[in-house]
Amino acid sequence: MPKRKRILTGDRPTGRLHIGHYVGSLISRVAMQDEYEQYILIADIQALTDNADNPDKVSSNVLEVAMDNLAAGIDSTKSTFVVQSMVSEIAELTVLFLNLVTVARLERNPTVKDEMRQKGYGSNVPAGFLTYPVSQAADILVFRADTVPAGDDQKPMVEQTNEIGTKFNNTYGDVFSYVTHVASITPRLPGIDGNTKMSKSLNNGIYLADTSETIRDKVMRMYTDPAHIHVDGPGNVEGNTVFAYLDVFDTNKEEVEELKTLYRRGGLGDVEIKIRLIHVLEKVLAPIRERREALNKNDVREIVHEGTLKAQKEATATMTAVREAMGINYF
Repeated sequence: MPKRKRILTGDRPTGRLHIGHYVGSLISRVAMQDEYEQYILIADIQALTDNADNPDKVSSNVLEVAMDNLAAGIDSTKSTFVVQSMVSEIAELTVLFLNLVTVARLERNPTVKDEMRQKGYGSNVPAGFLTYPVSQAADILVFRADTVPAGDDQKPMVEQTNEIGTKFNNTYGDVFSYVTHVASITPRLPGIDGNTKMSKSLNNGIYLADTSETIRDKVMRMYTDPAHIHVDGPGNVEGNTVFAYLDVFDTNKEEVEELKTLYRRGGLGDVEIKIRLIHVLEKVLAPIRERREALNKNDVREIVHEGTLKAQKEATATMTAVREAMGINYF
């Protein structure tokens, strides 16, 4: 049997996962776990780059993130969970990689630039935050991943990983292979407030663990068309968060298009489309919520522990090859 290709994907444990994560990555993870050997990294070290003053926020969400993945359909016998901070080889490889990349190159990384702008960082950016693309390269390469499924905004990270891997190979000898980026085909879901990004930090998401009542409350507060005051008046579908969600989650595409036509013409109220969305989301999220509630945290802890131990063995083998290539295998 040919060896299956390996995927590395993961989440920052800064909060529970929302439906943006679900359509953007979790559905793909579930679909790919039969075809690929999948590693799911719980990136707590990366989460600390901008939460160093609040480590409890990170540590308290490590198991929560694992539970969200399992509830969404991840099979722990097919996918391997890894806690980033528990694999010390990642930190070691990060330090070695830092010698192969310049500060100027890190500052040009579009993803880093965008996130620095969002967080208001200037010259006072924490060094750990600026260099997290190097840490991500170590995440990917220490486990010899072939493929990284991620949004288009993460493509520069994969490109920088390949730059670092190539620089290492050219300097010390071939150890690392080229990594392929696979982009999500699902459009990014806006936040319920109409913000272009659904974000844990903005608290504008619908979470996989949300109750039926919470989902209803959030949908009823959802941004639509502020100029659509009267039912009989015409409304805008473009930029309307409710229709953006219906496009993704409602399986009856023909009816959704008819509703759009009626909304544009006038004669369809916001409450009516919101009630439809509530039913649609509940149909999707109720099974996930039920599976999550049935999980035992101690069992989840053991799943994550066993996965991390397996990953440590892979990382140790990689670092043996790295040290041999660099000539620093003294003992």
